[in-house]
Amino acid sequence: MAQGHGWEGAVLRLFRGKDFTFTVVGAEDVTEHYRRLHLTDGGMLAATGVHPTMWVRLWFDNAGKPHQRAYTLVDPDPAAGTFGLEFALHEGCASDWARAAGPGDTIEATVQGTGFTQPDPAPSRVLAIADTASLPALNSLLDAVGPVPATIWFETSEGTEGLPFRVDPARHDLRAVPRRDHGAHLVDQVRAAVPELLKETADPYVWIACDTATTRSLSAYFRKELALPKHRVNALGYWRAA
Repeated sequence: MAQGHGWEGAVLRLFRGKDFTFTVVGAEDVTEHYRRLHLTDGGMLAATGVHPTMWVRLWFDNAGKPHQRAYTLVDPDPAAGTFGLEFALHEGCASDWARAAGPGDTIEATVQGTGFTQPDPAPSRVLAIADTASLPALNSLLDAVGPVPATIWFETSEGTEGLPFRVDPARHDLRAVPRRDHGAHLVDQVRAAVPELLKETADPYVWIACDTATTRSLSAYFRKELALPKHRVNALGYWRAA
């Protein structure tokens, strides 16, 4: 498998990445720009176990060259060996594959680098900043922290109607933010609201999963300007803006 994945596959093998083949068993269009696939795991979940926000690297053909992108598992079921994947659709080989995928199609995957540590102590409030690419991971995070209240800034270009949020209005404050100025508008919205929220939050936990530049900017804001401890800020860039 990975021997056909170029230098990236070779690097992942050096770091003990495990390779699997997934098979599509069903597909549904959640919205015009968001598609969910149902897959069997090729033995992965029994071999690796499951944790919140768990992700895998999928391998796509990009004009004859291997291209990998990371996706979060949705509702993994180790006993059945199944899970879902959700794709925010845009231009690119990953979205093209997801649009066309149907029962019987297969995709190669590598598991390497994924992990999750429950915040300790438990947060008094979660501050989450996400977008359509990281929505499955956001949902998994909210499931993992259970009854903890959360303020969520969600950046989107198409609106949030129909997207599969797992939010409870009783404890989750979901704030939709239009994508403007390459993410700068989202950064401004977060910076404007956070100081007041922190006055009411004794032990926050911050989770950031946007495009790489936005994630880096917000991570620096929380860690350097607000001096939140490193272990209370989890930041991971999910994609690179063109």
